[in-house]
Amino acid sequence: MSLRETVDWARAEQDLDRVGFALTPPLLSPGECAELIGMYGADGAFRSTVVMARHTFGEGEYRYFRDPLPALVRGLRTRLYPPLARIANRWAGRLGEEAFPGELEGLLEACAAAGQHRPAPLLLRYGPGGYNRLHQDVYGDLTFPLQVAVMLSAPEVDFTGGESVFVEQRPRAQSRPMVARPGLGQGVIFPVRHRPVRSARGFTRVAMRHGVSEVLSGDRHVLGVIFHNAR
Repeated sequence: MSLRETVDWARAEQDLDRVGFALTPPLLSPGECAELIGMYGADGAFRSTVVMARHTFGEGEYRYFRDPLPALVRGLRTRLYPPLARIANRWAGRLGEEAFPGELEGLLEACAAAGQHRPAPLLLRYGPGGYNRLHQDVYGDLTFPLQVAVMLSAPEVDFTGGESVFVEQRPRAQSRPMVARPGLGQGVIFPVRHRPVRSARGFTRVAMRHGVSEVLSGDRHVLGVIFHNAR
């Protein structure tokens, strides 16, 4: 079954415009989730590992995949990109920004031209007490505005706590917190750094950051699908 058949993209775009993030139906099967979790210890699959406490990012660890990406990750990244690019280009039009290529290969070529060659998809692992401080995933001058986090562990079974947290900062307003609780295999689509919001003068950029609340028990694994490459 294709992503076009499983994801209601019109609804996803409405949710992104309304609250700033959108939940998808399961994008990966339980077996595929387990397969990706099993890769975490395979050093050859990754180009780098970040221990979050060393950089005051939080408590936990994440690993960036190296090229060539695993087939599951490459396939998901390739299939998710075109419908997200259509949303991103509508956002770009509202904000007077440059449009993005319609296919992932075009984006990666543009990244290479900007000196961004390293793949950015990653696996994240949090144990008890793990969390991620609010941040944005900007890896170079060229930033695709949307990304997807796919839950690989079963909430309330494999772990408790560990909600996905989003904070929106509108001009001259206090920050707005939001929480998402994706189930096993589900994705959360959200902005990398900002989104367009209608204002009295058209549209304005509204900054967004994301993080993870404290994991209370168990282990939480997530696949981060970032579409632009890193410098």
